[in-house]
Amino acid sequence: MPSLFWLLAASAALGVAKANPLQFSHRARDVDAHLQKRASSGEPEAVSPPFYPSPWMNPNADGWENAYAQAKQFVSQMTLMEKVNLTTGVGWEGEQCVGQVGSVPRLGLTSMCMQDSPVGVRDTDFNSVFTSGQTAAATFDRQLLYARGLAMGQEHRGKGVTVQLGPVAGPLGRAPEGGRNWEGFAPDPVLTGVSIAETIKGIQDAGVIACAKHFIGNEQEHFRQVGEAQGYGYNITQTLSANIDDKTMHEMYLWPFADAVRAGVGAVMCSYNQINNSYACQNSKMLNNLLKGELGFQGFVMTDWQAHQSGVSSALAGLDMSMPGDTVFNSGVSYWGTNLTLAVINGTIPEWRIDDMAMRIMAAFFKVGNTVGSQIPINFDSWTLDTYGPVHWAAGVGQQQINHHVDVRGDHGTLIREIAAKGTVLLKNTNNALPLNKPRFLVVIGDDAGPNPDGPNGCSDRGCDNGTLAMAWGSGSANFPYMVTPDAALQAKAISDGSSYQSILANNRPTTTEALVSQDGVTAIVFVNADSGEGYINVAGNEGDRLNLTLWHDGDALIKNVSSLCNNTIVVIHSTGPVLVNEWYDSPNVTAIVWAGIPGQESGNSLVDVLYGDVNPAGRTPFTWGASRESYGTDVMYEPNSQLPQLDFTEGVFIDYRHFDKTNQTPVYEFGYGLSYTTFSYSNLQVVKTSSAPYTPTEGYTEAAPVISTSNVSSNLADYLFPNASFPYVWQYIYPYLNTSKSAKAASGDLHYGEPNDKYLPPNATDGSAQPYLAAADKVAPGGNAALYDVLYTVTADVTNTGSVTGDEVPQLYVSLGGPDDPPKQLRGFDRLRDLAPGQTGVFEVAITRRDLSNWDTASQDWIISNYTKTVYVGSSSRKLPLSATLA
Repeated sequence: MPSLFWLLAASAALGVAKANPLQFSHRARDVDAHLQKRASSGEPEAVSPPFYPSPWMNPNADGWENAYAQAKQFVSQMTLMEKVNLTTGVGWEGEQCVGQVGSVPRLGLTSMCMQDSPVGVRDTDFNSVFTSGQTAAATFDRQLLYARGLAMGQEHRGKGVTVQLGPVAGPLGRAPEGGRNWEGFAPDPVLTGVSIAETIKGIQDAGVIACAKHFIGNEQEHFRQVGEAQGYGYNITQTLSANIDDKTMHEMYLWPFADAVRAGVGAVMCSYNQINNSYACQNSKMLNNLLKGELGFQGFVMTDWQAHQSGVSSALAGLDMSMPGDTVFNSGVSYWGTNLTLAVINGTIPEWRIDDMAMRIMAAFFKVGNTVGSQIPINFDSWTLDTYGPVHWAAGVGQQQINHHVDVRGDHGTLIREIAAKGTVLLKNTNNALPLNKPRFLVVIGDDAGPNPDGPNGCSDRGCDNGTLAMAWGSGSANFPYMVTPDAALQAKAISDGSSYQSILANNRPTTTEALVSQDGVTAIVFVNADSGEGYINVAGNEGDRLNLTLWHDGDALIKNVSSLCNNTIVVIHSTGPVLVNEWYDSPNVTAIVWAGIPGQESGNSLVDVLYGDVNPAGRTPFTWGASRESYGTDVMYEPNSQLPQLDFTEGVFIDYRHFDKTNQTPVYEFGYGLSYTTFSYSNLQVVKTSSAPYTPTEGYTEAAPVISTSNVSSNLADYLFPNASFPYVWQYIYPYLNTSKSAKAASGDLHYGEPNDKYLPPNATDGSAQPYLAAADKVAPGGNAALYDVLYTVTADVTNTGSVTGDEVPQLYVSLGGPDDPPKQLRGFDRLRDLAPGQTGVFEVAITRRDLSNWDTASQDWIISNYTKTVYVGSSSRKLPLSATLA
């Protein structure tokens, strides 16, 4: 029987309790009827097998020992209702952050604040807007990725945020049209894995818990939520199921999350979608088996907002925190809260599981350096920028100062400018069009060069494409403190150089544009873009995901028009992924093409740095530029194929450059490609085999579920009643209390809570005995079996600047695993060699680990190195690899 049955059946056992202490209600689903209907229709059914019990924390896990000890000391003092309060959000707009859990005032713990976003503190002021993750990944620079994470963490901490809701490894980028690809890093698990790990280290070194998201298979916006899709007119009854086979899961989508866990991430957010027909936030295979079991994740799992689908089942399947706490925004109804209290009282959820939830949350809190009683107060409000207002926004009560307008930016603008410049990719440069050197007459054309007429924050959550694109839309957005447009920065530079400068900040002025660019001696820069975002916002018919891969606002026509009249046309693209350039990229009049990604607040300044040569470009495209949308082999599902949409990842690991290599296609610009104002040569490839112990699958048993406290759960329902009338009740607020002590049956809406509901639970779901280790797991090391990270080979190569300008170079190492079902090559290492002077040689060095050379074996449920010949390649992109060697 699929785990979906068990999970939803257990959900029916729990029911739903309203936060209002005077009412309870119950919701159940006819799961058997659903399964029978699907079976009779002949629809394929991907299955997510059940895995129980939910692993408990390991007191000896590397890097978590002190945090575990602190958490145990704290949680051992907590009452049941305090634990429930810690695991359940207070409800949408219940307090100041986009998500908060209840506080534990008796022990000095104030409410924990969960806040977007992966590019800056959302919904506040005097914060920075950083480059997108995708643009940061284009730097291929670990130091900058870490620095970006640290700076974002510092700003979140300064605002009183406990958990930053980022960084992003899901979506990975399966389909280039995916709306939120820009929030992540790249459709390559290694580049994403390194990027997410460095970002996490930076955020958590600043004292803020990082939350890696969205776990897992969250690769498109269409059909991620039922209500959202129905609002667009689609006939679905459940969210999309991402159907992913075991091998693809491990070798592609789980890979960067392993790096996140290995980096010590404190929180993971489960996604809206289903995986193999089981909802992500109650999928025991994903949460218990892969994340907590195999990867040894020691932190806590929180839901995406309204991704919580059940009560008991989700708790037993590994969920630790419900966000924002209510089932539907502002409903006052929660799957947890009161219901979680009842489920522990009646034994449906064992006490060790609620203890483990609280332990994981508090351990993450302590791991990043927090102490109880010294939390920075939340000094902003997500629902208004007014200084004064109700602290409980939904209820309209608690009038006080809610925004203190704390400036947390520091000197981060300088860092943002550097990252955006070093993530800019030079795709074409003929006739030395770039760098610019005091051009006599500089002309700028296009909407994308100028400001939004309504101001940089004029569209809520950036849900429009007016003016230059420096940040895409959705919950991953933040408010600009300022935004330097390309027009403003280029004009300032031109004036300082004594150049003539004119701009037409529109795409639809053909007459004036033609008159201007056809003048003698013009250097024309055309700005174009392609936007995307989160599914709750529709921009020009794009329901989060892009409808196509073409430029917006007739950008192709604009480029062709200008380049037909000007023989020195430079194109600058701001986009959330690849666009189709076939119609004009090879025109001799298009002398340069620059991809500037999603650059953030310093957009214009960073671009000027590159265009004028103050920064020698060394960004590398973090995705492939294909000749057509069909050339990618994957796409967004735009129309549901059933009321429970089934999206089969039949391409396996062959996405982006892997697909182009497998199908022997020539891309326009390959993954990892980027030009420089100088040239580099590669030589002297050396491969040294290192000594390492053979791989040993992990054996043995964990400790039994620990006893954190022994006297917290009472059988007397009166001990859990809502406090007396002197305790303030806030409308829609989610509480852990009961509203009657007459009987558990009465309190639960006649659901027989007087007896344990074991008949609803899958086998072993409540088993607290010692459990066998998984072969691919480790007894102490987060991230999987520690032997996977043993270094088997060290590879070095010389990289020499053969040009006349100092510059950075990004050497890359790819590996062929040699099997008939393996990609021809896969990225396994990279570096950014900085400031190589003309004639100077730098050494590129990469350690190849056992994981780098392994495949996932579905039979043994472990990693193995096949007998096929392994080859390493070194070069400047996935298609320019002059050096190669066979591994012994």
